[in-house]
Amino acid sequence: MPNASSWSASSPLLLLWEDSSGTRIFLSLLYAVLAISGTLSNVMVIYLVFSFKKLQTTSNAFIVNGCAADLSVCALWMPQEAVLGLLPPNSSSLRSAEYRLLRGGLLGLGLTVSLASHLLVAFNRYVLITKLPSVYQALYQRKHTGCMIGLSWALALLPVPLLPGLWTLGSAQSDGSSRYTALLLALAVLGQTALLLHCYLGIVRRVRGSAKRVSVLNFHLLHQLPFPAAPPPPRRAQRRLSSVSVLLLCCVFLLGTQPLVWVSLLGFFLRPAPPALQAASWLLLCSLSALNPLLYTWRSEEFRRAARSVLPRAEGPAAAPRQSAAAP
Repeated sequence: MPNASSWSASSPLLLLWEDSSGTRIFLSLLYAVLAISGTLSNVMVIYLVFSFKKLQTTSNAFIVNGCAADLSVCALWMPQEAVLGLLPPNSSSLRSAEYRLLRGGLLGLGLTVSLASHLLVAFNRYVLITKLPSVYQALYQRKHTGCMIGLSWALALLPVPLLPGLWTLGSAQSDGSSRYTALLLALAVLGQTALLLHCYLGIVRRVRGSAKRVSVLNFHLLHQLPFPAAPPPPRRAQRRLSSVSVLLLCCVFLLGTQPLVWVSLLGFFLRPAPPALQAASWLLLCSLSALNPLLYTWRSEEFRRAARSVLPRAEGPAAAPRQSAAAP
């Protein structure tokens, strides 16, 4: 069995070259499922927002930005991992530094913009709920929203060249630069997570403390919150429902991001984690790219209506007799 250094030097980022081919086949199938489901869900959300005027809101602009970034992972990077997992370990494709740089760039760009979009959505909802409508309108003008989205992509291009250094994470031959790259990644994700939790927990505190304020806000973005806003349920039920919904969103996000953070910190301060644990933490982070569209739209009645209007629906058994009876 190859050691950690050979694993990190020649394998894809998340695939382990085990003696058993069953592991590689299983991981390849997992990537294929995530790639197909993630691509379809992200494309569907983008299509719905561009096709229905009611969905063209500031909050959804940030969600679409995240979906576009997630397509870099689901539609471009994951299919390559699925195919490479079926190749022999000594394949020339795995040893090409240029090809590894391309795959690392796609992954780094997609994940960075996706995480930034999470934060933009959370901050947008935080300002909407906790600040005055005039403050929200002044901050989220069209040009300001465009600048925020453009800045998320511009900042994501900066650390892309550093990502291939993460291949040596956990290697016995890893140099100091890769260890500091892993530390930088962990601190960036940890800081982003702290800001996101601050925004959503602030929303929960405001809703629980003043359910009446939320119910009277006549704002077109209110239905984009991770809890339903109309028709308003009884105050106690509304507070309980909003808290559970936000808690679920935060738990899914923490489950996807925090394992990689602590594996990276462990490798920097103590000793490198086992390759299998590193691969599992990366897999959880990448799986968010397939889950993000559902994470932000499953509670939105507007999205459900739009999806029902475009998805094919089977006609009832009585439809055919009615049609034949109406025919001359």
